[in-house]
Amino acid sequence: MKAVSILALVLGSVPAALFAQDTVRNALPRVVLSEDGKGFQLEDTEQPFYVWGVNYDHDRDGRLIEDYWQDEWPTVEEDFAEMKSLGLNVVRIHLQLAKFMTSASEPNQQNLQKLADLVNLAERTKLYLNVTGLGCYHKQDVPAWYDELSEADRWQVQANFWQAVAATCKDSPAIFCYDLMNEPVLGGGKEPKQWLVGPPLGDKYFVQRLTTDMAGRDNKEVAAAWVKKLTDAIREVDSHTLITVGVIPWAHVWPNAKPVFYSPEASAPLSFVSVHFYPESGKLDKAVEALKIYDIGKPLVIEEFFPLKCSLEEADTFLIEVRPITAGLTSFYWGTTPKEYRQQKSIQGAILADWLDYFQQHAPAKPTR
Repeated sequence: MKAVSILALVLGSVPAALFAQDTVRNALPRVVLSEDGKGFQLEDTEQPFYVWGVNYDHDRDGRLIEDYWQDEWPTVEEDFAEMKSLGLNVVRIHLQLAKFMTSASEPNQQNLQKLADLVNLAERTKLYLNVTGLGCYHKQDVPAWYDELSEADRWQVQANFWQAVAATCKDSPAIFCYDLMNEPVLGGGKEPKQWLVGPPLGDKYFVQRLTTDMAGRDNKEVAAAWVKKLTDAIREVDSHTLITVGVIPWAHVWPNAKPVFYSPEASAPLSFVSVHFYPESGKLDKAVEALKIYDIGKPLVIEEFFPLKCSLEEADTFLIEVRPITAGLTSFYWGTTPKEYRQQKSIQGAILADWLDYFQQHAPAKPTR
């Protein structure tokens, strides 16, 4: 289907409820780039905005949001209230492509309506959304037709997904950004059309290939073409919302590795940098130096962070040291409060409770207007 056709299909069916929030929206300023382009601020003000958020990527039972938002909407509302009480300002949600595209060109209107409901909830709660797309986290949810597509056709479906999502979200100031894909990587794989990178984390595949055949191209060439394809698709619908892509910081693995998606060749259409960092105990200096490589003159957000491999004290030391070069931090929330974690009377529950307490205590000052 031609781009104009998918646009007409989506724009003609944007849920009316999304446009009934004028009073709420007027009270919620958009987040935009600061004047120097190195941070964020609230639109029409000089007030800086530091991202202090969480990944709301699954619930306490490991279910993705699309698995329960139709039948258990009160749970989503309760979780947003809890996240607000923790002093957060951004919630990163993860959307699976298969839940929003019923075919290569036809969006899933039922889930677009639920996304509109979520946007309205974010407006009422005064939480901004980082909308991360194209997920194939549950392998069993990925349709065979999608995996059988050529690279070009697969990218076109991804562009159709983003036009449908952007058409639904574009008028809301609660949309902080669109994150094109969680942790994309380039070619590889021993089997043809092996798009997902394993082994899975639990039952989820968080890493996805952009191509299975480099066809003589280098990494930056493929990354630049893909970023342009998807950002162009979004900009046909939404000219203002910030765009990023959350990446694995390979410089944290190999000290000499250079950014690909945040190289000069690929990064121009992206509004800010998003990297995922899990510092290791006793190696904080290495993590700090790796992060500095992504300080390219655009806002730098640590889009995933958790003291998974270090102590709470070391995490605090790391965050203090990198605060001058970062524009935000995003950790995790899975629908369980610190109090509920402590009631579990387990070591894991205590660790998670202590971290959420820390996160709440260190939240930046609440924006005013």
